[in-house]
Amino acid sequence: MILHRLIGHHLKYGDDAAFYRMQAEDAITWMETCGRVLAPSLRTLDLGCGHGVFGKSLMQKGCQVTFADVDCQLEPELRSQPFLSVDLDKDDYRSLGTYPFIVCSNVFEHLASPQRFLSQIGQTLEPGGWLYLSWTNWLSPWGGHDFSPFHYLGPVWGPRLYDRLIGKPRIHQPFETLYPTYIGQTLGWIRQEPHLECLHCVPRYYPEFAWITQCPLIREFLAWNTALLIRKRP
Repeated sequence: MILHRLIGHHLKYGDDAAFYRMQAEDAITWMETCGRVLAPSLRTLDLGCGHGVFGKSLMQKGCQVTFADVDCQLEPELRSQPFLSVDLDKDDYRSLGTYPFIVCSNVFEHLASPQRFLSQIGQTLEPGGWLYLSWTNWLSPWGGHDFSPFHYLGPVWGPRLYDRLIGKPRIHQPFETLYPTYIGQTLGWIRQEPHLECLHCVPRYYPEFAWITQCPLIREFLAWNTALLIRKRP
């Protein structure tokens, strides 16, 4: 379980590079316990890479990483690495090529069309390939991101009340940069894709309590961040 470490770090330093590196390294450890072997030279796509922290951790495991996002915001030391520009809400994913392994971390809830993402991602996975998908579901304690826990008042009144009472500048605006997403709904979308199968679904920060994600409704509140391992059927 890494949740307590993340909370402690965030209280001291905020969501700096070390914060996301802790997340990435913990996620890699979990994938390895699930039997996902990150072999040297494994061609990997870090989709929605941001500053490239997750991809950098995978490179340290020996993976051959290509980064992709709307704009290149990679850390300076990663600027020489392969980078592809893609708008996940608008572009055709076939332009990215195909990979045996894709990671998409903390991006899903920022997509206007998450269902479109799941219908398109199969074109980017090789047969038998894997997708690591993690995101903060809307009804979790951090579902509103920088205006949590006011998001429990809804995507309209929540941020309005936050702005009136707290007044701190915030990055995310519902239905512009942040969209309500739900675990049950996402699992249902995956089941509708005949070429995809979800093999693992756990609370990302405490996968030891995987039973939580098997409980409808309860999981929407108790999983702070959800992690899925999805495979493209051979």
